[in-house]
Amino acid sequence: MTKIIGNVGEIRYEGESITLRPGSRREVIRVQHCGDRPIQVGCHFHFFEVNKALQFDREKAFGMHLDILSGTAIRFEPGEEKTVQLVDFGGKKNIFGFNGLTMGSIEDQTIKENAFKTAREKGYMKK
Repeated sequence: MTKIIGNVGEIRYEGESITLRPGSRREVIRVQHCGDRPIQVGCHFHFFEVNKALQFDREKAFGMHLDILSGTAIRFEPGEEKTVQLVDFGGKKNIFGFNGLTMGSIEDQTIKENAFKTAREKGYMKK
């Protein structure tokens, strides 16, 4: 019988560290869950657009997602407060879907301003 050390598919590097997405902007933010049901946020979700029950500085989170491994998520329990690290989206920086707040390039100032306006109107941000 073969003994597996670690996780299947896991690669370990000895003596050297690996920096993922070097040069990308990162933000650490404090998130408070003010709702009554658990909320799970996936690694690629535009954090600016997460559930309204999560309260945090959404302006800081614009154009960013959780800085966690692909395929993973973070769970927020009701009443819980935790600190998370976010990282800029890569690629062409076009964001569509999620909760429909952004719908375009996160580098376009007009789209950003409209996203903030829509977020306030829909109760994601304080007015």
